Amino acid sequence: MTTTVQTSVLHGARDLRLSTRALPALSPTDVQIAIKATGLCGSDLHYFTHFRNGDILVREPLTLGHESAGVVMAVGADVPSLAVGDRVALEVGQPCEACELCRQGRYNICREMKFRSSAKAFPHAQGTLQEVVVHPARWCHKLPEGVSLELGALVEPLAVALHASDRARMPDGATVLVFGAGAVGLLCAAVSKVVSKARVVIADIQEDRVRFAVENGFADAAAVVPMRRPETTAEKLEFAKEVAELVKTARVGDGPVGEVTGTYECTGVESCLQASIYVTAPGGRIMIIGMGNPVQTLPISAASLREVDLVGVFRYANTYSRVIELMASGDPLLPDLTKLITQRFSGMEGIRSAFDMAARVKDDEGKLVLKVMVDM
Repeated sequence: MTTTVQTSVLHGARDLRLSTRALPALSPTDVQIAIKATGLCGSDLHYFTHFRNGDILVREPLTLGHESAGVVMAVGADVPSLAVGDRVALEVGQPCEACELCRQGRYNICREMKFRSSAKAFPHAQGTLQEVVVHPARWCHKLPEGVSLELGALVEPLAVALHASDRARMPDGATVLVFGAGAVGLLCAAVSKVVSKARVVIADIQEDRVRFAVENGFADAAAVVPMRRPETTAEKLEFAKEVAELVKTARVGDGPVGEVTGTYECTGVESCLQASIYVTAPGGRIMIIGMGNPVQTLPISAASLREVDLVGVFRYANTYSRVIELMASGDPLLPDLTKLITQRFSGMEGIRSAFDMAARVKDDEGKLVLKVMVDM
């Protein structure tokens, strides 16, 4: 059984080093997993670039990575559900499982949550950009035949999208707007098509991204948001109204989409959240997924007078098994998720280059950068 592994460790902004780490002992309820695929996330990139993620400061050397899948190498004595050789997706958040929130099934917002690659808890829960990890078997989800290890690494961001859909409770046939055509926005669009049979409009400042979404079946219509940076509050709200009207003119089928049933705001950009309020129909819902400026000015009366709900979304709870079932289902409404993986890097030595790539809009060949995957 492996006891020492090679790992990638962040010591400061862009200061990424390869080193070795001793693995913790395998408890009766743990499994030892060889990490095979890890996707890079926006939060990983924030830590890499700034040695912080918003207000969360890194206080000790940190291994990044949490969108991961691997192969079981060893199992604890009290683990009947997994065997050596099983391929698994890792759910890397470890809640206390004893508080009121955990008992309600809302373990994603447990106050004692330890989440791999996050610096919020201290000591930090080290991430998965290492050769092998020891992880509780309870939070390892077996992958069926037909679901690759790379798809296993996409279970984590797709779990965010499914959790957002759970919180949104969109009716069948809803018209859904997604702000942000990055990986999470595209996955929210994909889930909306499957779960709600929705008509999906996707909006982004990058025309190439919204074109990708429509051409590959993630969305039905697109809106390109103008690049503008209004200064005053009045200018910002006027711009948000313009963006809302732009979205309403997007065409699905024979006519303009008009107001939408619900909006998934995946950018964290103030103007997009403002526009979400103006474009969402009375009684609709706005899912706040993007993590942007923590203080924003919102036209709250425009929301409250029409009973437009603003709903927070943080990670996921009770979604992994359903995500894996969806991936294995062959549902014709589900777009080809492998197309989201746009760049691949191999081995521990490729991790630094993978982060450099994840910070780009396009690679040297002009291909969009959506999801960068490290194959181990």
